[in-house]
Amino acid sequence: MVVKQVKHWLVTRANAARWRPIQEWAEARGAEFTLTRDGLGFQIDQPTAQPGRLRIEWGVSQRSYLPGFELRMRCEMGLHQDLQLMVLCRALMENLERAVFEAYTDTLKTRVDTDTPEEMRWLVMFPKFNNATSQIVRQRYGIVGVTKDLAGAWIDGELSEALAQASQDLLPEGHPFVLMSMRGNLYLRTEMAEADLPRLQALVRLLEIAAREALRVAARLSDNGAWPTTTSIAWTPSTRPGDAS
Repeated sequence: MVVKQVKHWLVTRANAARWRPIQEWAEARGAEFTLTRDGLGFQIDQPTAQPGRLRIEWGVSQRSYLPGFELRMRCEMGLHQDLQLMVLCRALMENLERAVFEAYTDTLKTRVDTDTPEEMRWLVMFPKFNNATSQIVRQRYGIVGVTKDLAGAWIDGELSEALAQASQDLLPEGHPFVLMSMRGNLYLRTEMAEADLPRLQALVRLLEIAAREALRVAARLSDNGAWPTTTSIAWTPSTRPGDAS
C-alpha cells in the first residue's frame, strides 16, 4: 500500500512538472488547472472564457474510436438545442459509418442502440453537406447537420479557413477529430498522445472560431424565427460524451 502511494505521488509530481507550461498558460487566462485524481491527466476550467465557459480535459480516451489519450473540450454557449452540426475527419467518418452499418445489419440488433455516441447516430440521422467552398475541406472532412443549409452556413467562412489551415499540420490526414454543436454547447474531441501547449492552444483557437460561427448562424436563424424540426428527440441520449460534455 505504501509503495503504491509513493508511486502515485511520484507520477503525479512528474506530470505536474511536465504540464507546468500548460498550467501557467491556463492561469494566465484566468482559468483553474487541476490534475485528475489518478495524476494521469488534467482539466482546465475557465468560467469567464468567450464566447462561453470553457472546459478542457486531457486524459484516457472515453471513445473507442480514439485510441490511447484524447483532448476534449466543451464551450458552454446556450445555443438553440436544435442547432445540431458536426464536422469530423473524413477517414473517421467513413470508419464510423461502417460501424453504424454493421450495427444495423447485425442479426441481434434492429436499430442503433441509444447508448451509441451522437457522432455515430448523426451519420444516420442527418444529411451530409458536400458543397463546402474549400476543396481541402471537402476532401479532408465530413460535414453533417440537422439541415444542409445550417451545416453550410456554419462551415463556410472563417471556420472553413481555420479547418483548411489545421489540415496542414494540426490535424493531419487521418487524425481522428470531431467538432460538434449540440445541447446548446460546442464540443471538440481529438486524439492526443501527449499533451503539449502549442497544439492545445491551436485547438482552443479552432474551437473559439467554430463557436463564433455557431453564434452567427444561431443569431441569423433566431432573427428569421424559422428553426428546422429534427427527429433527434427520438434518440434520447443515455450517455454524455465524457466529463467534458
